[in-house]
Amino acid sequence: MIRILLVDDHPVARHGIKALIVERVKDAVVGEAPDATSALRQVQDGAWDLVIADLSMPGMSGLELVKELRRIRPTLPTLVLSMHPPSQFARRALSAGAIGYLTKDSKLDEFVRAIEQARRGRRYISPDTADLLLRQGATWEAPPHESLSDREYQVLRLIGSGQTISDIGRDLGLSVKTVSTYRSRVLEKFGMRTNAELMRYAIENRLLET
Repeated sequence: MIRILLVDDHPVARHGIKALIVERVKDAVVGEAPDATSALRQVQDGAWDLVIADLSMPGMSGLELVKELRRIRPTLPTLVLSMHPPSQFARRALSAGAIGYLTKDSKLDEFVRAIEQARRGRRYISPDTADLLLRQGATWEAPPHESLSDREYQVLRLIGSGQTISDIGRDLGLSVKTVSTYRSRVLEKFGMRTNAELMRYAIENRLLET
């Protein structure tokens, strides 16, 4: 038996992924958590073999969840399943401690293969992601956004998509003051002054593509 905790704030997405896992992964028992806080509580209260987590969730982000799970349950593998392409989050997720990174448009066979690898404690990286990381490691000079913290990067992307500070605070479960602080840090690190400059940067660096 393999006990899998599925963490995603969208009920429909959880239902669909759970159905796929139960159908394709032998002896799989799937639990559900709508957010990171609930996931941490379930991990502390029960025995799990694998966590599959989305990145974009209100409150504590998926990246923060991966880091916290790594801290409290270092032997529990976490597989990230995200709508974001590898170029945006794969490096961050793997650096945070994820055992693998998949996008939600991955082929079913690849998804099942990733679970089988993760349950054995083996890192799974898709060929596309592996190629990306190889090219980055060999020839890539880190752009400014790689110097941002995970939360600063999240705020940058949301500003880039045209959201207001109030919108971002509501989506992330943060106060307007806290979001404004993150915005100020990003502006300072980039040497910029306006949201328009941040939006242009996000667009030019393809940080908004899904």
